[in-house]
Amino acid sequence: MEDDVLTDEMWLRLEPLLPVRERRFRHPGRLRADNRAVLEAILWVARTGVGWNRVPTSPFGVSGATCWRRLDEWHEAGVWQRLHEQLLGELRAAGKLDLSVAIVDSSHLKALKGRDHVGPSPVDRGKPGSKHHLITEAGGIPLALILTGAHRNDVIQLLPLLKAIPRIRGTRGRPAQRPRRLYGDRGYDSNPHRAKIRKLGITPRIARRKTANGSGLGVHRWPVERTFAWLHGFKRLRIRYERRADIHQAFISLACSWICLRHLILN
Repeated sequence: MEDDVLTDEMWLRLEPLLPVRERRFRHPGRLRADNRAVLEAILWVARTGVGWNRVPTSPFGVSGATCWRRLDEWHEAGVWQRLHEQLLGELRAAGKLDLSVAIVDSSHLKALKGRDHVGPSPVDRGKPGSKHHLITEAGGIPLALILTGAHRNDVIQLLPLLKAIPRIRGTRGRPAQRPRRLYGDRGYDSNPHRAKIRKLGITPRIARRKTANGSGLGVHRWPVERTFAWLHGFKRLRIRYERRADIHQAFISLACSWICLRHLILN
């Protein structure tokens, strides 16, 4: 029942964002599959992690190939990113978004078939893998997520993550984009990067290497770990099955939107 409610609410927000495709007057071809049915099938694939060829015709009434093409089409049109940004604006308008603080972290995942953004994983004996670089607000709501090869250093993605935060509306005045404080673990320890962050008007709170454990930053950093657990609730994000990085990125944006919608409707 809970998933049905969230799917209904997501459809209300997604439908106006979808590109309109006019049918040709002459030789119109086969009627396109229903967009709502495609959305439900894509969500089912994202949650269960099954292959596209295993999408059942019943109850969705659409094939896995159709779902894959529509996921790709909507990603190229920027639909998933706009949906995520719209939901962030709604959360800010509802007072459920604390943008004064941002938290960064990363997570490794296996890449069984990936071509783009794949590299030897340092945590899996050099096997092919990818890495999710995540930035959230104070409560763990995802603001942006970048996909790279598993061999990429965390600190290199620090500034790109900050730049990837969208301009979040929802209230009067200038859209919010930059936090006042940034929390990160030892993987982001870099004095040059600290200086660049301060130039952006952000105060870095990053643990230093070669120091004793117990920096106290875990009190502020734990929400980002919980967000990774939420994201991994989508089995399609636990292991990377997609060869194309943009298809995996579409699943990422969809999962981030779902988490935002859950906070907006149910919390």
